[in-house]
Amino acid sequence: MPADIEIAQQAVLKPIIDLARERYGIGAAHLDPYGHYKAKLALDYIAGLAGEPDGKLVLVTAISPTPAGEGKTTTTVGLGDALNRIGKRTIICLREPSLGPCFGMKGGAAGGGYAQVVPMEDINLHFTGDFHAIGAAHNLLAAMIDNHINHGNALGIDPRRIQWKRVVDMNDRALRQIVVGLGGSANGYPREDGYDIVVASEVMAILCLASSLSDLKARLGDIVIGYGAGGKQPIYARDLKAHGAMAALLKDAIKPNLVQTLENNLAFVHGGPFANIAHGCNSVMATRTALKLADYVITEAGFGADLGAEKFIDIKCRMAGLKPRAVVLVATIRALKYHGGVARDDLGTENLAALEQGMANLERHLRNIREHYGLPCVVSINHFTQDSDAEVRLLIERVTALGGHAVVARHWAHGGAGAEDLARALVAIVDASSAEHAFVYPDGAPLWAKIEAVAKKIYGAAQVTADAKVRAQLDAWSRDYGSFPVCMAKTQMSFSADPAVRGAPTGHTLNVREVRLAHGARFVVAICGDMMTMPGLPKSPAAERIDIDDRGNVTGLF
Repeated sequence: MPADIEIAQQAVLKPIIDLARERYGIGAAHLDPYGHYKAKLALDYIAGLAGEPDGKLVLVTAISPTPAGEGKTTTTVGLGDALNRIGKRTIICLREPSLGPCFGMKGGAAGGGYAQVVPMEDINLHFTGDFHAIGAAHNLLAAMIDNHINHGNALGIDPRRIQWKRVVDMNDRALRQIVVGLGGSANGYPREDGYDIVVASEVMAILCLASSLSDLKARLGDIVIGYGAGGKQPIYARDLKAHGAMAALLKDAIKPNLVQTLENNLAFVHGGPFANIAHGCNSVMATRTALKLADYVITEAGFGADLGAEKFIDIKCRMAGLKPRAVVLVATIRALKYHGGVARDDLGTENLAALEQGMANLERHLRNIREHYGLPCVVSINHFTQDSDAEVRLLIERVTALGGHAVVARHWAHGGAGAEDLARALVAIVDASSAEHAFVYPDGAPLWAKIEAVAKKIYGAAQVTADAKVRAQLDAWSRDYGSFPVCMAKTQMSFSADPAVRGAPTGHTLNVREVRLAHGARFVVAICGDMMTMPGLPKSPAAERIDIDDRGNVTGLF
């Protein structure tokens, strides 16, 4: 079978303006094209949809990630194409890829095989420039902080209590801790600083949670950049008069991006916070717009259902008033055998015992979705050619015994046609259920209690620990920001904070190492274990295999 990028480059794409007009009646005047196959949707058009009824929202999530891969984005695309094939007017909503993992270990994020969004190279590399705009807006605020201190510091910012780092959309561990302002007084006030990756920026979270340009600007003004002397008086971006210019830099980035699938169905790809260090969902604006245009909207949340799905429910749905109708839980037999203790090189060999043991991971996620998120769920078995018939039967039997429903999906090899059974199963559970989603914790719970609720209910932890400084900070924030949800920053590889612990561990301790107030985004970030907000490149990064030929054809993306 051809490589993903070869399939994408062979696709017959339709001009995005024609496709939007033919499928959804969106006139050219409402689209800002970026070439022939990408476009942004105008904000005034989006505002005009407010009175339209909402379609049905479905979340695609997955078991805990493994090196074997699960195929969550591929399933989202294939399911969307399949629903369109069976006559359900459907739009998918995805996040934009970050350059960091594209050149690092994860690769691209446009799907795979014959279930992709295109143009694949553009989506994975720069796209419409949204991430660059977010990085520029973030770093403008950083520059204005140091400039203010350099010119007299009228606000009394304590340089030791500045909370606002700089960002770059690349994995670069050397930038985690730096010193700025060296070289004499002409270069500013020397202080410790550091970089996060763009997808961890509060500006990214704000853009993805904002409901309008005015809401975006207000939230940017609410960013706490640091504190005055004594550490009690917060200093806001609006105090520096930075939020207007930041919003100006984001005037186009806030507009949702339209692209298409290989089967020429429209897709929104907009925003891209990571799910392990941020809230892991595409923009509220894109999701809401899709709900006004389609009967079904299929969206995804990053990594496993313990991270992305929890934040989708407790942060995005809570803030935006979204009401999901069902969940698709993606699993592969390969990944489950990995959770059962099989080495990566041996995953292609039939091993029913390991599959049985690894099922504990799927069972935990399935139980969380049904009991703690309150939603019906269908398990999508993302099929690989090495999967044996006996393994497939065992997996289906185990899910059935749990009272669930599992469907084998072959969209990677066959596109939408390979996911029609999954589409029909999803429609059936949506039509049969009137369930409303539940939150893992109430708005009014103290921040520490919210962290404990996620750790104990979702992760299976026995206890949560933090040093006295972290607890005191949370207690202080609970008085002013107690209604904020918590955004757990944790490894995606395990229910615990240790990425090496597979399966479904219980009784472990979750340590909260650091907490950050994302006042503009309106949540509190709890950083657990060794989780870094600036990743590093692996020993053999994907960048070593990405190239371009003399005709401009990119190779090596996946």
